[in-house]
Amino acid sequence: MASNPLTDDVADSTFSRWTDRTLALAENVVYAASAVVLLISSMAVLVVVTYHLAIDLTGGTEDAVTTALDGLLLVFILLELLAGVRATMVERTLVAEPFLVVGMIASIKEITVVALKARGEDGSQQAFENAVLEIGVLGGLVLVLALATYLVRRKEREPAEG
Repeated sequence: MASNPLTDDVADSTFSRWTDRTLALAENVVYAASAVVLLISSMAVLVVVTYHLAIDLTGGTEDAVTTALDGLLLVFILLELLAGVRATMVERTLVAEPFLVVGMIASIKEITVVALKARGEDGSQQAFENAVLEIGVLGGLVLVLALATYLVRRKEREPAEG
């Protein structure tokens, strides 16, 4: 029995559309689940940070605020990742900017942590030099990520090539 090219093409096209729809639905389910996990995580960290801030204030404002800042920067990272997931779902393509912002926030978070730890170190020259080097590298990374973000935004404003 000979195959009919017309019906074969229709069957292939129908199967292709069905497969595409099924995979798109599965992709959306995974993105949505990731978004829910990020949202729950950010709320949990926010609640814990608030609780610890209230408790730790009795031991000293500076340490309590430092710990709270560290936790809040983590919340910002989680929210930026959530924004990245949302943008990816809406645009139907991977959007780089939220992830670049996450990199900048994470670097700034580490700069803050290193600077505060260096202040509390034993005062040795080696510890100071290590902290300065680490802060310098992280600062350079922030600048590179900021430049990358600028270039991505500039590229998005250019008219589409046609």
